[in-house]
Amino acid sequence: MSKKLFLLDAYALVFRAYYALIRSPRITSKGRNTNAQFGFTNTLIDLINNQKPTHIAVCFDTHAPTERHTDFADYKANRQETPEDIRSSIPDIQKIIKAFNIPVIAIDGYEADDVIGALAKQAEKVGYEVFMVTPDKDYGQLVSKNIKIYKPPYQGGIIEIMGPEEVCKKWDIQNVDQVVDILGLMGDAVDNIPGIAGVGEKTAAKLLKEYHSLENILANADNIKGALGEKIRTGKEAAVMSKKLATIITDIPAAVFHEEDFRLKEMNKESLKEVFTELEFRGFIKRVLGEEMQVAPGVQIQEAGIKNKLPANGQMDMFSTVTPQRDLLPTPPIDTIENNVEIILAVDKNIHNTPHNYTLVNNIELINELIGKLITQPEISFDTETTSIYANEAALVGISFSYQTSEAFYIPCPVDRDACLELLQPFLSLFNDSSKTWIGQNIKYDLLVMKWYGIELKGNIFDTMLAHYVTEPDGKSSMDALSAKYLGYDPVHIEELIGKKGKGQGNMRDVEPEKIKEYAAEDADITLQLRNVFLEELKSKDVEKVFYVVENPLVKVLTDMEFEGIRIDENFLKEYSKVLEVEAKISEDSVYEQAGVRFNLASPKQLGEVLFDKMKLDPKAKKTKTGQYATGEDVLAKLAGQYKICDDILTFRELTKLKNTYVDALPELINKKTGRVHTSYAQAVAVTGRLSSTNPNLQNIPVRTDRGKEIRKAFIPRNEHHVLISADYSQIELRIVAAVSGDVNMCEAFRTGKDIH
Repeated sequence: MSKKLFLLDAYALVFRAYYALIRSPRITSKGRNTNAQFGFTNTLIDLINNQKPTHIAVCFDTHAPTERHTDFADYKANRQETPEDIRSSIPDIQKIIKAFNIPVIAIDGYEADDVIGALAKQAEKVGYEVFMVTPDKDYGQLVSKNIKIYKPPYQGGIIEIMGPEEVCKKWDIQNVDQVVDILGLMGDAVDNIPGIAGVGEKTAAKLLKEYHSLENILANADNIKGALGEKIRTGKEAAVMSKKLATIITDIPAAVFHEEDFRLKEMNKESLKEVFTELEFRGFIKRVLGEEMQVAPGVQIQEAGIKNKLPANGQMDMFSTVTPQRDLLPTPPIDTIENNVEIILAVDKNIHNTPHNYTLVNNIELINELIGKLITQPEISFDTETTSIYANEAALVGISFSYQTSEAFYIPCPVDRDACLELLQPFLSLFNDSSKTWIGQNIKYDLLVMKWYGIELKGNIFDTMLAHYVTEPDGKSSMDALSAKYLGYDPVHIEELIGKKGKGQGNMRDVEPEKIKEYAAEDADITLQLRNVFLEELKSKDVEKVFYVVENPLVKVLTDMEFEGIRIDENFLKEYSKVLEVEAKISEDSVYEQAGVRFNLASPKQLGEVLFDKMKLDPKAKKTKTGQYATGEDVLAKLAGQYKICDDILTFRELTKLKNTYVDALPELINKKTGRVHTSYAQAVAVTGRLSSTNPNLQNIPVRTDRGKEIRKAFIPRNEHHVLISADYSQIELRIVAAVSGDVNMCEAFRTGKDIH
């Protein structure tokens, strides 16, 4: 068998996968958008099954600047903010790749294109047929007899494999070396490469036919007449720089192709099952592992290949955001091939090789001694250990404190709530001291846990997660990532105490206090050290006002809002569920009557066969890459005006979606202790500063259809003495424009109450 190496451009495929499903997103029962994870995994599985690679690797970009950024400050400066759902998908995708035992390569100072180019050239020299898996056109410059572009199918299309002939035909050039010449001439809007102003692809190709290279074109610029010649002479420097920016670097010392490292190995089925279960990829579990996924009662899971329906009006559901976690967006460092590449986050310190003094405080004498020390400290790092990542249902396992580097204290708490409160009684004077500053990582979680125990921290706060968020909004804000980046320190991971995520994962309550001490005290210690780092970061990046005036004070407000929750009329939802069920049954029966046969209406395969084979509604009906008819909303909406059955199917889908996702799900989220729904508000997610609501997402309760609006009636005041008030900004974007620009007419219009439109 020939040696076949497949090199995957991770981010190009991730973005492509995400946007391929943008109109019909996959949303888990917990509210996570898994478009990117699903699409990337599907591409990977299809590639392995159908292309039979002998060797494989996935290449990622890093956040480190490259030589291109040094040469041209505006390189890729036009890129839009990465969607939150893509950012949060990367850890999952890395887990999936790792579970397939496929190496992940990322080298600081180089883009994935460069790494793939370097490895491809090396592999070609030792007899490999190389396929660069990417939709990116720039890879055409690397193509040769044995190196090809493998462009995965998109939205039911076909695989496209491009060798030298195909690349030359696409660009209308004579050889692949001219790819960088044409990019130098015309530029690349995607990467913000300027090229020569006014020179497009056709003009560039025409010039290359006559002069063969960019250098020769520039050398003959004086002989090129008219406006084109003037453009070339004016844009000489831009063209030379653009060609350099577009040229993929293949000489990378850290990128070494060792055959055995890249060999396709046996997958880790246990790890794959774990991540597939977490993402609710039931179809993949069956398809890849040959097992059925066990689903909790009441949880709606969709088969792989079946897309969740997104109405044409764009209304998302209340679970369409990332799942809340104690450390939001906990993205681990990228795994790399040992000894072959540079480590992205160079961490050489850990609890085993770093001097520290962590104390287990487990009797009243030690407690009193600790309080005596803490009472004199103006600033104290504080952390809680609990039984759940959801503060509203968590029980205290212990508390840790730190007030100086490398020294921290851990106090284990009893299981019994009353005994726990008795243990914490001596600390109340400390918590009530308004002169203290409490330092925490995602401190809202800790404040909320304590609030459920009737304890409030009265002093000021400093949240290291938020401090990082305002200094680097698109960076990774988990404590592990911050510790690695700013302290070069690899903390104890919670999996070392309670095991991996999944059914077998334990509980902090089951871990010996001595073991928890190392983990919990370290958390408080690291958080204190991070605070010292971010004091300087906030100042150097001139965002102190944003942090101290806007973001940090908001934490306690959100804590109170989450604790308060909102009342839900459970009886109304139960009755409305019955109404929706009856209406759905009417639509379903109407479909069967028109079809003349009963079938599984939730099966796209059976539905497609009925509509297009039996009823022959559309002789040109398209099929997906799996061979079944496409029956998505876009397909049915086009036929709905002509065929009532399509209207009924769309109505059935809307009704079942409303019933399963909102009406039946909301009552399950009512807190048994309070009788209210307690959402979580995330501050450090959107780069724009916008808050997001999760578990459930109360920002996405339906409003755009009459049936959807009914659900809002379920949100009611506490009692007859209270009311709900809806408040919103009026033309806030235009007001900001007026304030920032100082435009006299706009400002006057707002001052006098005129309609700015």
